[in-house]
Amino acid sequence: MTATTWNRAPGAGHADDASNSAELDLIALGRRLRHLRKGLGLTLDDISASVDTAPSQLSLIENGKREPKLSLLKSLAKALNVGVDDLLGSEPPSRRAALEIELERAQRGPLYEALGLPKVRVGARLPMDVLESLVGLQHELERRLNEQAATPEEARRANTALRQEMRQRNNYYKEIEQEAARVLSAVGHDEGPLSSHRAADIAEYLGFSLRFVGNLPHSTRSVTDLKNMRIYLTQVNKSEHDPRSVLLQALGHHVLGHKTPTDYFDFLSQRVATNYFAAALMMPEKTTVDFLQRAKAERQLAVEDLRDAFAVSYESAAHRFTNLATEHLGITCHFQKVHESGILHKAYENDRVNFPSDHTGAIEGQTICRYWTSRMVFEQPDQFRSFEQFTDTVNGTYWCTARTEHHSSGLYSLSIGVPFEHVKWFRGRDTKERCQSTCPDENCCRRPPADLSTQWFGNAWPATRANTHLLAAMPTGAFPGVDETEVYRFLQAQDG
Repeated sequence: MTATTWNRAPGAGHADDASNSAELDLIALGRRLRHLRKGLGLTLDDISASVDTAPSQLSLIENGKREPKLSLLKSLAKALNVGVDDLLGSEPPSRRAALEIELERAQRGPLYEALGLPKVRVGARLPMDVLESLVGLQHELERRLNEQAATPEEARRANTALRQEMRQRNNYYKEIEQEAARVLSAVGHDEGPLSSHRAADIAEYLGFSLRFVGNLPHSTRSVTDLKNMRIYLTQVNKSEHDPRSVLLQALGHHVLGHKTPTDYFDFLSQRVATNYFAAALMMPEKTTVDFLQRAKAERQLAVEDLRDAFAVSYESAAHRFTNLATEHLGITCHFQKVHESGILHKAYENDRVNFPSDHTGAIEGQTICRYWTSRMVFEQPDQFRSFEQFTDTVNGTYWCTARTEHHSSGLYSLSIGVPFEHVKWFRGRDTKERCQSTCPDENCCRRPPADLSTQWFGNAWPATRANTHLLAAMPTGAFPGVDETEVYRFLQAQDG
């Protein structure tokens, strides 16, 4: 996955690219010098006499192959009747200059070198259509190579690396908490649930106006117009996502200074950060910690109480608990979101619970033990109240509380668990429910019981439900699965 054209002027490089090195600056400087010189009708010999430098040396500078000293830059600026800043500007002086810079940059890069192709001389005699074709071919080659690199395994490794980082930090990001506190202070929100009106105040404080529309691009939750400082949100009432959270996540990208993602890990990191930022606004650190500490003192910690106190979803409350539990309450914990099929959708832990994983360490898509709370909750007749259970595992005994929630893709369980030593702080600790799990031992729950196998082995032939997503390539682009053309056309239409 790569940022191929998002927030990028056609034919020009990213101004903020890590690859925007001194070499690229020299190329841009050279094209600007040539453009200004020819605009005045001057030759290299003419400029040479004014700056006391050989024409051959000036040619090297214009071709981006020599870095001029500051004294020479000042002399060149004076000879061309411009300031030094004008020579060092980041914007190419013309469409052609932008394409020339792009082609020069490509031909000096490792990809072009690896192809073993002869280099094209980039100069005034190179036709414009040829220049555009060469740059276009280079872009397409880069896109295809990056698309091949963006495999499901890459996504799984990125997920694993991010989960390790979260574990190391106990899922607590102080810098994001501070940014959220600064924003809340600016709009005068001290405590209690964050209303939609107050969320709109935050957007206004940050310089954004809001537009609710019924035709958002199908692959998006929101679209931010950075040119006009507008955020577009959907008017559809059946959305599974809290409109406040969607808005605050969009604002999070701005507050946290995010740039276009460069790879899948960058994309995931930004998404985690904006989700965290939104949660820190809807459940402010100070008031949330005060609430949790009072509940702990009363030995009545419960995720549903946190949900109700701040008018958020159970999933949001559970995530927020993992942010603050270790840092402020000294409680290690784990979180799971599990599909009714038993497939793990997402999870977090810093309490050594043994999530199933593949050889890369990835846990997404793995099957959770059928005796864990996150699976047992689906069998409970009472789905109104939380279900609590002790589970003896190979890594020790854990207590978990779980609920189920419906989504468009099916029924999911959401669970928070803690080691036995911390259960004394939670409501529901008196549960009589208990199970034993010996996973990853296959005899635990992966193999059918012996009596069933004896009766049915060789006599069953199920028709498999085809999971076509397992065969599909990972969505490409800086924002996976988002149709770039659709988003740009939407913004163009909104812009009148």
